[in-house]
Amino acid sequence: MSQTARAFPSDFVWGAATAAYQVEGAATEDGRGESIWDRFSATPGNVANGDTGAVACDTYHRYAEDIRLMRTLGIGAFRLSVAWPRILPEGRGPVNRAGLDFYDRLVDDLLANGLDPYVTLYHWDLPQALEENGGWPVRDTVDAFTEYTEVVVARLGDRVRHWITQNEPWVISWLGYGLGVHAPGRTSDSDALAAGHHILLAHGRAAEVLRREAPDSEVGIAVDLVPMYPFSDTEADIEAAHREDGFRNRWFLDAVLGRGYPEDMLERYAEILPPIADGDLETIAAPLDFLGINYYTRNVVRAGVGEVATEGAEHTDMGWEVYPDGLRDLLVRLHAEYELPDLHITENGAAFPDSRNNGTVPDPRRIAYLGGHLDAVASAIADGVPVRGYFLWSLLDNFEWAFGYSRRFGIVYVDFETLERVPKDSFAWYRDFIAAQAGVQT
Repeated sequence: MSQTARAFPSDFVWGAATAAYQVEGAATEDGRGESIWDRFSATPGNVANGDTGAVACDTYHRYAEDIRLMRTLGIGAFRLSVAWPRILPEGRGPVNRAGLDFYDRLVDDLLANGLDPYVTLYHWDLPQALEENGGWPVRDTVDAFTEYTEVVVARLGDRVRHWITQNEPWVISWLGYGLGVHAPGRTSDSDALAAGHHILLAHGRAAEVLRREAPDSEVGIAVDLVPMYPFSDTEADIEAAHREDGFRNRWFLDAVLGRGYPEDMLERYAEILPPIADGDLETIAAPLDFLGINYYTRNVVRAGVGEVATEGAEHTDMGWEVYPDGLRDLLVRLHAEYELPDLHITENGAAFPDSRNNGTVPDPRRIAYLGGHLDAVASAIADGVPVRGYFLWSLLDNFEWAFGYSRRFGIVYVDFETLERVPKDSFAWYRDFIAAQAGVQT
């Protein structure tokens, strides 16, 4: 598709995204409390190279520089997250005013520069004190999250028009509590299921708070979806892909979109399901103004084997297959199978081993990745799917969780020794793409 072709609606939202622990740094400044990621990354063996988010991109001090980059990029919206331990250092109780003041300034500066903040309330940085009281597997954490939401919206709700309650419930629950590769590092299927239920319940409770306290704003949740393709057209492979789809996608999608938990998964998990109280499923299915879709790759599933590699396919630095058609197929499927609100692509991007070259950072593979996936979004829109926005992951190279600083997703290169920002070739490509959609010559 030509970059100059008008493939997107004139009111389409163009943005970029980051998350607090991955970029802010200032982990012990101005009253911020400890998060599960502070504890997890400080524990030897958990994160590549012993990296932590203690400094990260130092966005806490350098956000004005990053806003200037956003203005140059030409985006109209910026997705950020609020660090819960910066607001409530113990997870509950006394409010840290300095933390609220930081986000107050950040939101004001974004708005002053023509950038609409899309604020994520939870992007994985649970206060460590709450983890020590049981974390997401205990229902009390839902009450704590509701209180935290009330504090944040009381300060920012007069200006923030778009809220995302939770980011990637599957990752929070299964990578953090089931498989142990993310904070807090637990390995219990029953804990993962309980965490997932309480994360979704916290979403629903937060949505109620936001609608009450900021009634003119829009509320959504960001789910990470991985379409499952059968290895062959055999009944066994098709059934295996369907089971994996239930585990990875339908468990969360069905509940959030009002269907409850899928019956085949309830049977699969019957012996370890958490208590589901009367009214929980109704709360989880709170009406959405938009559904955020985070898409990076697909899985191919073979019966008796599980995920299998696709021969000859390109893979990113994360080992994920580059498959733009998966995004189109996913969006078309959602539109066909569910009663949907508006959709936003809240994350999409790729990690590649970028390096500086005479002051520039060539990244042709990322440009090809982005071009292919934006073509996929445009194709889905042409087929009637209500996609209203696209947030590239990520604005900056940053702390990539268990991979530390060894994976670079940004369209801006960050020198993690000097913290210098260097726009990559993909930055200029995305800038020109956005401008072309608006009919502006650059």
